[in-house]
Amino acid sequence: MSRLQGKTAVVTGGGTGIGLGAAKRFVDEGAFVYIFGRRQEPLDAALAQLGSSARAVRGSVTDLSDLDRLYATVKAERGGLDILFANAGTGLFAPLGEITPEHYDHIFDVNVKGLVFTVQKALPLMRKGSSIILTGSSTGVMGTPQFSIYSATKAAIRNLARSWALDLRGTGIRVNVLSPGPTKTELALEIVGEEAFDALGSATPIGRVGDPSETGAAAAFLASSDSSYMTGGEVFVDGGLAQV
Repeated sequence: MSRLQGKTAVVTGGGTGIGLGAAKRFVDEGAFVYIFGRRQEPLDAALAQLGSSARAVRGSVTDLSDLDRLYATVKAERGGLDILFANAGTGLFAPLGEITPEHYDHIFDVNVKGLVFTVQKALPLMRKGSSIILTGSSTGVMGTPQFSIYSATKAAIRNLARSWALDLRGTGIRVNVLSPGPTKTELALEIVGEEAFDALGSATPIGRVGDPSETGAAAAFLASSDSSYMTGGEVFVDGGLAQV
């Protein structure tokens, strides 16, 4: 398929997991992809898989100067941007009664503040017809024990997409949320543990955890003109977890 032929994409949190799954699919469909992440080793490993149609920029979404450097690189090398997958995020467990200011600040700084400025700083580069994809979560519409702060950040992201769709009216730029359910990534396994994660997958109507390639396929749909009449919406790739 070549739905993204000639397009330029940025994927934050692109070195592993859902970000890498999307980057692979974008490259397969013809895009040139910039992956952005904090750790050099995963970025290098991802580039070995992605090949010559990808470039890695190291940095954090919580550092505005890193974001400036990312977009300066995109502008210098590609002139503009067609696809932004604002995917970088983090999560940690903390039940009510044990939530600390540090826990709250860390999760919101990455998942909300980092996402806001990832998008805002990209806007001057985005061409008419561009697509912004925000990573939400099935937890944004569900109660999740010990995970309230993470879940709240994902609910916030859902409303940002609604409001930004109105802010972007007339620009030709679309914004939608892609909300995974239990998807087997390094971060998810680190937070939840493999046994508990597999049990969560078994609880979905499909009966298993998802693969990043499946979320990547949905991201490619939202990135392409196949979703040209969609903005302010949300697409779940969750095995039915939050749907039934």
